Amino acid sequence: MKLFVDRIHRLPRIWSNRELEKFAHVFGGDIVNVSGWQDIDKEGRHYKDYFINAKSYTITNFKSEARGFQGYDNEIFLDLELDLPANLHRRFDLVFNHTTLEHIYSVHKAFSNLCDLSRDTVILILPFLQQYHSTYGDYWRFTPLAIKKMFEDKGFTLLYQSFNSHKRSSVYTFTIASRTPEKWRDRFEWSFSCVDTKGGGSEPYIGCRAIPNWGNRLRRLFKR
Repeated sequence: MKLFVDRIHRLPRIWSNRELEKFAHVFGGDIVNVSGWQDIDKEGRHYKDYFINAKSYTITNFKSEARGFQGYDNEIFLDLELDLPANLHRRFDLVFNHTTLEHIYSVHKAFSNLCDLSRDTVILILPFLQQYHSTYGDYWRFTPLAIKKMFEDKGFTLLYQSFNSHKRSSVYTFTIASRTPEKWRDRFEWSFSCVDTKGGGSEPYIGCRAIPNWGNRLRRLFKR
């Protein structure tokens, strides 16, 4: 990794790419990258390349300027804030979505559509800590617990969830959830937690290394 990597935008993206590499090969069948834009991972690869066992790979996009970049014949035009077309209900085995929901105001509708697209699994990458970004709307940030509850409300169970722990960096969450968790029990050994194992102090939770509370730590140190 380069010494002076952009810690706000690029570092969590690189981290999430490494997380996807760990698991993408596990899944096959029909896979869709929702709101996939150009389907690029910003490291010179396409996300399609990660899913080496896919039977088919589809892109959806909404904005006109986002359409057609990847040159795939089966691109779908999809607005996540509208009712999901009947022919797309549970159309895909796996739904992949990278840092999209924070830009959609009707976030619960959009999240519900992501789940309804899937017969089985959703891989979701979202910001937990990040400055305002984009010129087309930036509305939400998501805690691990919120993501867990949202999936459970749709009948999904978390198989895996992680978050990056870089200092002075944006923080992403990486989540895999399934309608059929029993199918994947042998593949995932994981339990839910918001604790950052690299953190310290009285609140060693997600984001603690990104925004360290040095004043509070020094006060506690002097009291000792």
